[in-house]
Amino acid sequence: MVEVIEQVYSPFFGKIEKILIKPEQLVYEWEKLFIIQTTDGTIEEVSVGISGYVTSLDAKPGQTVTPQTILAEIEDDFLITGCD
Repeated sequence: MVEVIEQVYSPFFGKIEKILIKPEQLVYEWEKLFIIQTTDGTIEEVSVGISGYVTSLDAKPGQTVTPQTILAEIEDDFLITGCD
């Protein structure tokens, strides 16, 4: 099977309040990965629709982010683990 690395981008402008994952951790579809305080003060959760292992954690608590900021990379394991 081909290795697929998915980049996780910040969907918001703001600041990282909390990182809920660690490098090499297995994450599941729609699991909360990051907590971001947006520029308008709203607290938002970041999750993605893939499962796999965290191969790179590029964000730090307190870091200012934009929608172009890569927060992490996940190696997709192609397993369907979430629900609708």
